[in-house]
Amino acid sequence: MKRIRLAAPLLLLLAACPRLDPMWDQPKVKAYQASPHYPDGLAMRAPPAGTVPHRPPVQPALATGRGPDGVPLAVSPLPPSAEVLARGRAKFDVHCAVCHGVLGDGESQLALNMSLRKPPSLHAYREVADGYIYQVITEGFGLMPSYAAELTVQERWAVVAYVRALQLSQNARLEQLPPEARERLDQETR
Repeated sequence: MKRIRLAAPLLLLLAACPRLDPMWDQPKVKAYQASPHYPDGLAMRAPPAGTVPHRPPVQPALATGRGPDGVPLAVSPLPPSAEVLARGRAKFDVHCAVCHGVLGDGESQLALNMSLRKPPSLHAYREVADGYIYQVITEGFGLMPSYAAELTVQERWAVVAYVRALQLSQNARLEQLPPEARERLDQETR
């Protein structure tokens, strides 16, 4: 009886080991490997005729932020609107402002406590392409991790639009404002 008590946990442990699972070592082909089973030598097969996707495919430029030449897109493929900016602000406040600050200037309580390196001010990246900012959000950069798992493609582009709005708002000159906004500011300062 004592041997059974000792052997039971060992058998359970061995049963959980994937290398002992006969399904692990079965003959199979992996999608991106060559296969001798098909005349074209490719393991990945085209979907059968009449297959209906469960959602429309995401365009490569939209998903990667890069054009067909691999260069970051100069302008976001997601047109800015009040809704896009509101969504971008909401996501920026949750995921980005913790490190980059609510104004995107790199000033936050967390940044003050970072010992290795402070997050950069996003205003220093006013001249980069929209696709570059999207790539940094998607793939991460330096100490910043990827946010692809936390933000959908559309949410990442919305954050790019909001970052552009922050850059514009924090670096606008008085003469760039419309006359009615300039007049309102003049009245507020009096």
